[in-house]
Amino acid sequence: MKTYLATSQEIRLQIWKELGRASQDRHHAWRTPVLATATPDGSVNARTVVLRGVNLTANEVLVYTDQRSSKVAELAFKPGGMFVFWSDRLGWQLRMKVQITTLTSGTEVEERWKRIKESASANDYIHPTAPGSPLASGAEASPALPSTKNHFTVLVAKITEMDWLELASGGHRRARMTSDTWEWLTP
Repeated sequence: MKTYLATSQEIRLQIWKELGRASQDRHHAWRTPVLATATPDGSVNARTVVLRGVNLTANEVLVYTDQRSSKVAELAFKPGGMFVFWSDRLGWQLRMKVQITTLTSGTEVEERWKRIKESASANDYIHPTAPGSPLASGAEASPALPSTKNHFTVLVAKITEMDWLELASGGHRRARMTSDTWEWLTP
């Protein structure tokens, strides 16, 4: 059941609460947002990612990727991006403009790698070929022998602006916010 939130502060707090839940609950609709990045040829590339962490104090969200993925190359070209989240349960769309830092080493990466290196998802980061690499003619996707090197990378997305849209039978609402501003918009 949807709860009507009246004030900008209530909405802002609920957005962060939902993001925090999504980073922990694999069934939350916001667990798998779309991340769009710019490509060197001037186009845009968008893909679904998994939300892995939220840091309200730093105004950041985290996702994992393979260092050899196209998104890492695109972020080296232009470190800005946009996340798009949708929740049917809430009737909310959230778009986030972000500046992304790519971490391939250091304490943050090592601690997160320790947590997943024994899980099935670790295979995504130790596969001998890069994501999107062509398979041999006639080959189907199948597990390959893992390499001994991991290509685990943490993307730290610093939120610069959020655009929140609520779709409701009683009327739609929309707002744009930064860490210290709030502006109501026409839906």
